[in-house]
Amino acid sequence: MEKVPSYRVSVAPMMDWTDRHFRFFIRLITKKALLYTEMVTTGAILKSKSNHRYLQFSFEELPLSLQLGGDSPKELAECAKIGEEYGYSEINLNIGCPSERVQSGSFGACLMKEPDLVAEMVASCKAKVKIPVTVKHRIGVNGKESYEDLFNFVNSIYKAGVDGIAVHARIAILEGLSPKENRTVPPIRYNDVYRLKTDFPNLPISINGQIKSINEMKEHLQFVDGVMIGRAAYENPFLFQTVDFNFFGENEQSVTREEVLEKLQPYYEKELSLGTKPHHILRHCFGLYHGANGAGQYRKFLTSTMFDLNKSHTILKDFLKIATNPIPF
Repeated sequence: MEKVPSYRVSVAPMMDWTDRHFRFFIRLITKKALLYTEMVTTGAILKSKSNHRYLQFSFEELPLSLQLGGDSPKELAECAKIGEEYGYSEINLNIGCPSERVQSGSFGACLMKEPDLVAEMVASCKAKVKIPVTVKHRIGVNGKESYEDLFNFVNSIYKAGVDGIAVHARIAILEGLSPKENRTVPPIRYNDVYRLKTDFPNLPISINGQIKSINEMKEHLQFVDGVMIGRAAYENPFLFQTVDFNFFGENEQSVTREEVLEKLQPYYEKELSLGTKPHHILRHCFGLYHGANGAGQYRKFLTSTMFDLNKSHTILKDFLKIATNPIPF
């Protein structure tokens, strides 16, 4: 049986959310889906000569893509090589973030206006590493929002040898909207991404944007190669309980929420011993019981306890007890 590529289903890179603790946590639910780091800028990597704390991850997180932010082909290539040496599965270039902070550094979604530069960035990274080099981008930006503009952008990076793309099916409006508004205000245009697959049949293409269920994933996969799940993966991580079975040919054995908490315990204890604060890990558990009876109570328990350092070693155990034997509190 042919191996299903990890990009078949992936969890989108999300600043302040997809840190190493979240990635370890979600990996307890899905072993196969491709995970992404938060965006790491080339400056952050190159300024820390020996201790690249931004790049550290657990072996269990693999397959894992390192998302880089920058606009210098040379610096991106240097960082891609460092990422490969660290053991990442893939290098991904961020050409989709619309935030003003990212734009001030002349990278992110604003680079969709400069396809030749992005092509050079891809080619430079490809020349340095053997692992795949991919790009995450929008379907356009204001002023460059037609399908023809999108086609020309993808054609440039395709000729440069890009190994795959993940496309957020909205344009990015670079002025006047916050990153949050850019995830909801511009209309969704899935058909543009489907059309790309028709025009670039040999290019692996994943679709991103407002995908929230297994059925929606299956529908999109009739037209593209992969689906990338963003906020839904964080708000409802247990959505991934059957992903390995539905999309990667694994047996229908899946974990329970309580088993996830049990498996998280050794990691939690180890991280506490290294000085990690409890809330840095526990905040990622907020959505575990999304849609389940008592979900509000569970969130309330975590909110009221996860900053209490005196209880740090018992919080997760107590949470598991409550989840296993729900009682009023």
